[in-house]
Amino acid sequence: MSDSATFDEGPRADAVRALESEFSDLISRIRRLIAENAERMSPGLLPGAYKTFTTIVRREQITLSALAEALMADKGQVSRTVRDLESLGFVVRTPDPEDGRSSLLSPTPLGLERLAQARAPQQGTLLTALEGWTVTEIEELARLLRALSAGEAPA
Repeated sequence: MSDSATFDEGPRADAVRALESEFSDLISRIRRLIAENAERMSPGLLPGAYKTFTTIVRREQITLSALAEALMADKGQVSRTVRDLESLGFVVRTPDPEDGRSSLLSPTPLGLERLAQARAPQQGTLLTALEGWTVTEIEELARLLRALSAGEAPA
């Protein structure tokens, strides 16, 4: 019998359920950290706006359409969130040189400064958590997570 034939029972199913439980705990912790960072960045800033801003920061420059796609969110909702970030002085729009009908969104120096301040209290959290891990173990975890995220078997 193959591993996929009966998913409800056996050691593989138990291992997957244990992994789901660990992911659930990790996701809850990450959501709490995002909410705390959003509040430190600007009191009342919603976690979704924080995630929108950090996506803009990671991409450096991005169109609204590409941002909505990256966030897997409704373009109208993302547009409203970007306007809020603009009003806080965290994001600026510039004309897209490749498409005159579009704008590029970029973080402002103020936005980057506030993000750094918001992240500062947790700056070393992951480093501390992985202190007892070897570089090889950290690289292996990253490789396995990349494969899982892509829906592929680990190479």
